[in-house]
Amino acid sequence: MKQRLIRNARIVTASETFTGCVAIEGDTIRSVERDGTSACGAEDWDGDWLLPGLVELHTDNLEKHLVPRPGVLWNATSATVTHDAQCAAAGITTVLDSIVIGDMDQGGARSQTYEPSIQALHGCRQRELLRVEHLLHLRCEVSAPDLMDVFERYADDPLVELVSVMDHTPGQRQWRNLAKYRRYTERNGSLRDDDYERLVEDRRRDQERFAASHRAAVVAGSHARRIPLASHDDTEVEHVEQARSEQIDLSEFPTTVAAAQAARAAGLGIIMGGPNLVQGGSHSGNVSAAELAQRDLLDIMSSDYVPSSLIHSAFLLRQQLGWSLPKAVNTVTRNPAQAIGLADRGEIAPGRRADFIRVKEAAGMPVVRGTWCRGERAF
Repeated sequence: MKQRLIRNARIVTASETFTGCVAIEGDTIRSVERDGTSACGAEDWDGDWLLPGLVELHTDNLEKHLVPRPGVLWNATSATVTHDAQCAAAGITTVLDSIVIGDMDQGGARSQTYEPSIQALHGCRQRELLRVEHLLHLRCEVSAPDLMDVFERYADDPLVELVSVMDHTPGQRQWRNLAKYRRYTERNGSLRDDDYERLVEDRRRDQERFAASHRAAVVAGSHARRIPLASHDDTEVEHVEQARSEQIDLSEFPTTVAAAQAARAAGLGIIMGGPNLVQGGSHSGNVSAAELAQRDLLDIMSSDYVPSSLIHSAFLLRQQLGWSLPKAVNTVTRNPAQAIGLADRGEIAPGRRADFIRVKEAAGMPVVRGTWCRGERAF
């Protein structure tokens, strides 16, 4: 069995940092020791950080490669392989590809991409084309008329590790600010006032018809399959109270301090986006990740739509907000892994899977110099 020994690395465990050595045997971490080693053949990491491989619960990055321009649908295998390479280069060793099911724009791009993207993921895994481990996060748009047909098709897929319920109807949750909603809706072209008003009216009508029954069915179906659940864009305390009553596990991207405080009181894990922290705020005008971190209302970071923001946000939590590095790194490793029951990874500890990364700080920026998944070099 292949063995390797790494020395002179600054190791980040779940609770502390120290300079030491790590022994890898096959796909498993066998030992983690302080100080040095005199063993022949040990790799000298020259003081670079040795962190667990990052665990990503929510990324829309694949979607950017599937639809690189409005109206352009890219080859799904090519998109998946490219997305995978970016994840590996960003230090991500476990990624839940977020696939939106239920299209608020009937016949829109998302209704055309979920099937080829899921098929491509299975095909790439079977042909061993991927560098890191890819699983599925089904993002369920509860106001979409077609949601339940698609959910029933894919809920039993063995790669599904997380389901989220979301409602992007304008005027509530993420899109309380209708001016920002219009700006986002018109990012690929302008709408006449009457067309925009008709769009808002149609989406509110669909919400009234479908949201409650679809949400109840998705929650029940996920519980029956023992799939962890997240509630997306909680804004009001009532949203969190509903999630708690539904035995939902995670509050994903709460939009207000009040919602995050309610999530903490209810025992829900709180997820925020890396781009929000890196950019200094939410692109849709909601609460900043930094403010929640300052209030200790943050458990998990997600790269959302920029894979490199995951490692960057962990180091920003230390540099700008005073978190210890282990606590910050836990938000992108141990905490997300535990949240969905992946107990074999997320820590540099004996017996854990050998998912780890080498990181060098340059001008305050963490740079991933190497990524290993199951003990094999991925980047």
